[in-house]
Amino acid sequence: MLTGFTEIIGRHTAILLTAVLLWAGCPAGAWAEEATIVIGLLPEMNVFKQQQRYTSLADHLSKAVGRPVQFTMLSRYGNIVQRFKEQKVDGAFLGSFTGALCVIQLGAEPLARPVNMDDTSTYKGYIFARRDSGIKTTADMKNKVLVLVERATTAGYVFPVAYLHQAGIADPKTYFKEMYFAGSHDATIDAVLNGKADVGACKNTVYDMIRQQDPRVEAELEILATSPPVPSNGLCVRGNLDTNLKQQLKKALLELDRTPEGLKILEKLNAKRFVETKREDYQPVIELAKDAGLNLEEYQYQNQ
Repeated sequence: MLTGFTEIIGRHTAILLTAVLLWAGCPAGAWAEEATIVIGLLPEMNVFKQQQRYTSLADHLSKAVGRPVQFTMLSRYGNIVQRFKEQKVDGAFLGSFTGALCVIQLGAEPLARPVNMDDTSTYKGYIFARRDSGIKTTADMKNKVLVLVERATTAGYVFPVAYLHQAGIADPKTYFKEMYFAGSHDATIDAVLNGKADVGACKNTVYDMIRQQDPRVEAELEILATSPPVPSNGLCVRGNLDTNLKQQLKKALLELDRTPEGLKILEKLNAKRFVETKREDYQPVIELAKDAGLNLEEYQYQNQ
């Protein structure tokens, strides 16, 4: 149930339903023993920064499983669907909404997710505005410009829309002068910070990371609402991936913090360690999605 100023959420795609053929229909034996393992990355940040963060992890996982592991950057969240349909992705680091959808609709298997530097393995959504904008409530947002991340995100779409619904705003498109999608969490912060939008939404982990790097964020932006915690981006793989391979990938992630090399990799990911992730960990997302008016079993991804 949505409560007050700081609740709501859910997140991702269901053109994904068509991807069921990949997850449930392709026999494990169809993938050659020496085939490269391809893992998708969602564009939470500038793609070049995102790629740099994961390069050393790909090398480490390759050594751990004895096969090449390649991370592929998706140009937008919805592209993960096409990659699965084309049988070019064995798994992906999925956010809470994406992960919940893959678990429900595709039978995806979550393996592990990172623990943040504050010892949490969850994240929250933020709604924010410039301190000098005079915006404090949803009433102050009327006829302003709203920037969101992408329709397939919890923090960058479902949370702010559900938050507005709770305030009696059924259609953000008509309530705001303009509503547009920036494509990444850091881009929404930049848009509000530099006056391209009045109100923005993103996930707290990206917001807090950029706040540490850029003092303007703390000085000039103000957080207006916060969502409940949901699972941080975890590695989910197709359900029919070889069982031994799943275990090797999970083991390699869970033991990263036990070696100097692993600790360096974790530092780049801004994480302390990885923890095991199970399907039931997405239950809060499923419940929050209901509160936001979304049926994850039937949810269909829409382009902007």
